[in-house]
Amino acid sequence: MSQQSEYINAIKHSLSENTFVKLSLSNYKGTAEGLKNCYVKRVRIKQEDKLSFTYRYQTRDIVKNYNDNEAVTLVTELLGLDGFRNATLFTTTADCILEFISNGKVVLRNSKPRQTQLPSLEHNVAKNRLIPSAGKSYLHQLKITDEKGEVYKNAQDKYKQINHYIELLSPLIKNLPTYKTIQVTDMGAGKGYLTFALYDYLANELHKQTFVKGVEYRKDLVDLCNNIANESQLSGLNFVQGSITDFDSTGTNVLIALHACDTATDDAIYKGILAGADLIVVAPCCHKQIRREIEKYKMQNELDFLVKHGIFMERQAEMVTDGIRSLIMEYFGYTTKVFQFVSDVHTPKNVMITGEKKSKTASQKAEILEKIQAAKKFFGISSHYLETLMGI
Repeated sequence: MSQQSEYINAIKHSLSENTFVKLSLSNYKGTAEGLKNCYVKRVRIKQEDKLSFTYRYQTRDIVKNYNDNEAVTLVTELLGLDGFRNATLFTTTADCILEFISNGKVVLRNSKPRQTQLPSLEHNVAKNRLIPSAGKSYLHQLKITDEKGEVYKNAQDKYKQINHYIELLSPLIKNLPTYKTIQVTDMGAGKGYLTFALYDYLANELHKQTFVKGVEYRKDLVDLCNNIANESQLSGLNFVQGSITDFDSTGTNVLIALHACDTATDDAIYKGILAGADLIVVAPCCHKQIRREIEKYKMQNELDFLVKHGIFMERQAEMVTDGIRSLIMEYFGYTTKVFQFVSDVHTPKNVMITGEKKSKTASQKAEILEKIQAAKKFFGISSHYLETLMGI
């Protein structure tokens, strides 16, 4: 029996005796472009055991699932001088390594097991969500869960979005100064999914005295959200009809505006700075104002080869808009972070900008102002809307 055949038999034996932990294939020399490794593990999908193959390419992963017989056949085909030259089988009784050497020699060796217990077979391990689904009346009324607190299949993405949002805000909230009552304003609250979740997290998970106000222009959504808040006995949550520009933000500790279109994001940042909020969180969209400026003046610089393509012009306008927004927030005493925020399946991936209040020295402010002016000159921008609102 060849050493390769012996190795395949060891895989079969580990599967039949239920000692299989995982299999790792490496040092790929085949023709599949970009393929680097393949990892195999046992999973349980819809009450059926499968072997899950993760093909790791240079720029992506591809996952495929097979039954035991299919998996053994596939591994046999993948191994060899023209495929994966190294293979490590991990079992609870022994680890087995197979190596193909360039001169045609095949080396097989065994060692003590690194793992003596079988891993969990659950394909989707239950996560410790910051917003649990059980016992949340508002989630049921928003059609995220059924009466028992089970998340509807068609609402899984929305539920994940809610928890992702809270996960992002959680460390920022914990950095806030100690207040008797946290005053939160959510500009453009919409149907209130994230507004409800934030209030729930603050009041019921962190047990903080909290008052959250959702500002929304559409009266039907305001009425709907207030009814749900009342029926769910969320006494510190209230929705009001109005626009961002008309809302009085006085007393706001935390200001949030997600997906406020174009300069509405600037209006929200302005309201937050004006209120002296300790935390400002925005997820901008529709960066039209700066794009019009760039298209109008068509500055000749090192990046002009990009803007002749419409899609690059759009992306550049987004980066320049949000980059200057961050600088302006820093000028007015905020430490900013810009990162990716995935909104939902119907909206592309977005940038989230957070600003935590922190004083700046006069020299720091002067340096920031120089950067703002240099950026405007480089890209041919006469003024940024937020800059105009703030009077700088």
